[in-house]
Amino acid sequence: MRTRLLPLLIILMAAVLLALGIPLAVSLAGAQQQKVVVDRIDDTARFAALAQFVTDSPDGATGAFENERLATLSSELRSYYEVYGIRSGVFYRNGTPMAHAPANWSLPQEGEVRDAFAEAKLSRRSHDPKQVWPWQRRNLVVASPVIRDGDVVAVVVTDSPTGQMRSRTLRGWLVIGAGEFAAMLLAVGAALRLTGWVLKPVRVLDATTHDIATGRLKSRVAAAGGPPELQRLARSFNEMADNVEDVLEQQRAFVADASHQLRNPLAALLLRIELLSFELPEGNKEIASVQAEGKRLAQVLDDLLDLALAEHTEADLKMTDIGELAAERLAAWAPTADAKGVRMVADCPPTTAWADPVALSSALDAVIDNAVKFTPENQTVEVSVASRGDTSTVVVTDHGPGLTDEELARVGDRFWRSGRHQNIKGSGLGLSIARALLAAGGGSIAYDRHQPHGLRVTVAVPRSAPTA
Repeated sequence: MRTRLLPLLIILMAAVLLALGIPLAVSLAGAQQQKVVVDRIDDTARFAALAQFVTDSPDGATGAFENERLATLSSELRSYYEVYGIRSGVFYRNGTPMAHAPANWSLPQEGEVRDAFAEAKLSRRSHDPKQVWPWQRRNLVVASPVIRDGDVVAVVVTDSPTGQMRSRTLRGWLVIGAGEFAAMLLAVGAALRLTGWVLKPVRVLDATTHDIATGRLKSRVAAAGGPPELQRLARSFNEMADNVEDVLEQQRAFVADASHQLRNPLAALLLRIELLSFELPEGNKEIASVQAEGKRLAQVLDDLLDLALAEHTEADLKMTDIGELAAERLAAWAPTADAKGVRMVADCPPTTAWADPVALSSALDAVIDNAVKFTPENQTVEVSVASRGDTSTVVVTDHGPGLTDEELARVGDRFWRSGRHQNIKGSGLGLSIARALLAAGGGSIAYDRHQPHGLRVTVAVPRSAPTA
């Protein structure tokens, strides 16, 4: 969630900084150019004032007439060019130069300088030049009319290079960029802290939910700060978890109490049936059927009690040799398999994992019992132990009739038995007990088909130490 929320916040903050930085950069460039334009306007106004007192106005055929004031104007223009490197000149209305610097500079026939000259002849200063950006190598042209007796007699033109102005603008942009970068770093740091503060209760809640979903019902959401709404959510979640745990505890207690309390009346009933059978003819099928059903009911009650205890008891996890334990359980079931004519093949190398030895033994007993029970005579039951990444597995494979896809989806449910196997002894709780025993220690049990026929059951337990 953080990976989705953090980019959104960063994009929004970047957009805000750009929305502030871009107008500021444009404004800085405009201010730098306006400062230069104002200086050029002042300079052209001063040169226009000097040119206004040049009384001789040649007609173009005779050329310019040198006098003292014209010499002064020419000297000022030369000094201006030498100091600032700005080309400037005073031109009569017909374009003939009155004075200009440098000497090789003249009024072009077209272009920005000519346009400014033409506009100044109309008795108004040339309009502000277009904005010059740092990456553009353009000059700034400013023209002012020289007015005598209300008429425009000449035009002052300045053609300024913009290198220094563009350098100042670029330096200002770099300062703005550095400020924006620093602000972005601060914003990212603030976003990290903000998302961490907001999402920390969510992470704690997610971890606790996973713990409860995997059987650790005692897990609760610890106080982790965050917004008040998430704190209230954490408290509500803890209250819900307490209520769910109470309901499950009541359910387990009811199952355990009911199965325990029913055992004594059932035992008395079976004893009375046994006594009654002595008064009936030997081999009576009805009494034998009643006794078989009574024994089956007693087995169901025992399994219910075992299931309630399995779901309630905490696992005693320790480092266990899974291969050795599996070999022991195979040896224990070997007589039963031999009596049925089923061969047992084992591959149990030493493999360690964290498990409750008693719970794992009970789970393996349930799985091996089913495998032997459903495997036909002269077939095999294969048991192999292996390590795969973070888990150790015990795979029990039989060559029985197997299960369909629909049956695989339901195997392990309480009291469920395949309709094809109803005549085989069992309560339908063995695999449920095995699953509960394994889940208490962080293990699992999975079912799959074995080709060409049969069932493969995989019991997995973790190899890493349990977390506190």
